[in-house]
Amino acid sequence: MSIIYGIDDQKIITPLMVRDAMLECFYQAHCEASSLGIDDASVNREYCHEIVRKMFSNIGGNFDQPTKQDILKAIEALKTFSQSFRKPEIIKKHVVEIMKLVDKLK
Repeated sequence: MSIIYGIDDQKIITPLMVRDAMLECFYQAHCEASSLGIDDASVNREYCHEIVRKMFSNIGGNFDQPTKQDILKAIEALKTFSQSFRKPEIIKKHVVEIMKLVDKLK
């Protein structure tokens, strides 16, 4: 059993679960360490949530009922966004982890 951003990859994976894993991944990568200068974890989490929601909107995807295609497009948008803040190897590490979940979607 492997847990990827709170998701057990040995169980059935849904697009909503992958979206939630993306939220947790983005939070851990960008907001958890108070990189925003905000010490309130709930504010940081909400900030990251809004960024991910905006990326779904930007690609014409449905944040609340994402499809596998929506998720793949959002991953690409988040990769591009993250290039301004993170090293390529860090981005790649997170994408590889999320793609393990995406690959289990029907």
